[in-house]
Amino acid sequence: MAASFDLQTATLEDVNKAFDSGALTSEKLVQLYLARIDAYDKKGPNINSVITLNPQALETARVLDAERKSKGPRSKLHGVPVVLKDLFDTKDMPTSAGFMPMKNSQPIHDATVVARLREAGAIILAKVNMSDWFGIPKKGDQSTVLGRTSNPYNTDLSPSGSSGGTGAALAACFSQLGLGSETGTSIRGPSAANSVVGLSPTRGLIPRTGQVMTSFTQERCGPMARSVYDVAALTDIVAGFDAEDLLTIGSPGKTPKESYTSFLAKDGLRGARIGVCRDFFRKGPAHEEGIAIVENAIAEMKKAGAVIVNGITTGVDIFSNTDGTAGEAPARVNYYEAQFSYNLYFRRLGPNVPIKNMDELVSHGPLVKTNILKAYSEFRSLMPNVDYHARIDGQESLRDAVLDLMKKYRLDAIVYPFRSVPPNKHMEPYPESDNSFSSITGLPAVVMPAGYTKASNGPISIEFLGAPYSEPTLFKLAYALEQNAKLRRLPPTTPSLPGESIQY
Repeated sequence: MAASFDLQTATLEDVNKAFDSGALTSEKLVQLYLARIDAYDKKGPNINSVITLNPQALETARVLDAERKSKGPRSKLHGVPVVLKDLFDTKDMPTSAGFMPMKNSQPIHDATVVARLREAGAIILAKVNMSDWFGIPKKGDQSTVLGRTSNPYNTDLSPSGSSGGTGAALAACFSQLGLGSETGTSIRGPSAANSVVGLSPTRGLIPRTGQVMTSFTQERCGPMARSVYDVAALTDIVAGFDAEDLLTIGSPGKTPKESYTSFLAKDGLRGARIGVCRDFFRKGPAHEEGIAIVENAIAEMKKAGAVIVNGITTGVDIFSNTDGTAGEAPARVNYYEAQFSYNLYFRRLGPNVPIKNMDELVSHGPLVKTNILKAYSEFRSLMPNVDYHARIDGQESLRDAVLDLMKKYRLDAIVYPFRSVPPNKHMEPYPESDNSFSSITGLPAVVMPAGYTKASNGPISIEFLGAPYSEPTLFKLAYALEQNAKLRRLPPTTPSLPGESIQY
C-alpha cells in the first residue's frame, strides 16, 4: 500500500514508518530540518530562534543510521532531531540561559534529560532562544544573546516567554521535538502562542538536574512538539527518578509500565468526565473571541462523547492568587528560592566558566535583573522566612482545593483557556491572561491548539489539568480532541520546501 510522509505534519510514528520502509534516513531528516533553519531562521521571515546549531548533527545522524541497520533502533526517538531551550546543559555546546555574559559558558556534563535523549538515540540539533534568565534585554527582545524571536503565525507577535525559542522553532518546523521549562507558565505560554502541544508535568516527574532554574519547588522541564503523540513519546524518554534531583523521589511506581503513547485513542473522550471551571475564564471584550474559540473546542469534546460538567468552581479567586510581576504573586515562591537554585546550578558547571556562583553573577551589577539583586541583598536563608513558608502552605491549599473538586464531580480532567487573548506584539506588554495554576500546585497540564483569532492569526489554546501523575489520561483526552477536531493549522510564514513530501 502506498504511503506518504510530510515533514510539517508528520508525527514520530510517521517518521519511524518512513525509517522502517527505507524511504527516509536520519541523515535525510536532519538535512530537511537544516534546510528549513537556513531558509527561515535568519532569512525570510527571520524567526531568529537558533542560538547554537550543533555542527556534529549530520555526522551523528550517519552513525545512528548505521546503528539502525546493524542493531535496530534504540527507541522511537532514534535518529530524530530535538531542539533545547538554551538552559539545558550540553557538554558539547555552550549553555547561555540567554544571558550575554554566559554566551560561551561550557558545561562539563549533560543535563539529565539531555543524557537520556542521547541514550535514546535522539540528536540534539540546536540550542534555541529564550527569555533572558539573568539579564535585561532590549524592549521587545527575548534575550541579550540573540535578541528577538518572532512568532511564525504572525511575525509581529511575540513567541511568548520564556521557552519562546522552542515554541517558535517547533511551529516553524525546525525540529521534530523540543524541550522547554517553566517556573510559572513558560512551557505552556510558548506552546499556546505558537500553536504547539506542551506538557507541564506532575511536579517531580521529570528531573531538572543540569537545568538553569529559578525555583527548586516550582521549576519543571516540559516536552513540546507539534502533536500529542510526539509529546507523549518524548515524555517516555525524559521522565523518571534521578538521584541528583530528589524532587523525583515520588515518581517510582507512579509512572506507567507501558509507553505513554499506548494510552492514545481517537475515542479517548468517549465517556470521559470533563469539568469546565469558570473560575479560570477571564471576562471582558478583549477575551470574547478567545473564549468563543475555547468554547468551540469544548463543544468538540462533547461531540466526541465527553460528559461536560459545567459551572464547577474552586471557590478561589484564581487570578488574584497567580497574577503578578517578578514572581511576587501570593502563591509563588521563586523570588525566595532563586538565588539558592542558581547556586545549585553554577556549582556543577566546572572550573572554566564565566560565572561560578551568585557572588560572580551579582558582580555584573547593571546587567542583572533588579529582583535578583534585591533578593540576594535581602536574605540569605529560607529557614526563618515566614512569608516563604506561608506561600508553600498556600500552594498546598490550592492543590487540595482542585483535587477535592475533581473527586466531588468524579472528573478525569478540568479544562479552561490557557490564555484567552492572542500573543502580544513585540513592543507591547505581556498579556495578563495566562493561568499559572498548574505551576503553583504542581499538577500536570497539557496545553494544545484550539484555534486562531481573525485579526492577527494569533493562536488560542485550551488546557487540560489533572491529578498528580495523570499524564496518561491527559494525553488520551488531548489526543482524542486533536484527532477528532483537527484544530491546528500550519503557520503561513514558513511554507513547505522542496523534498519535504515523500511518497513511498
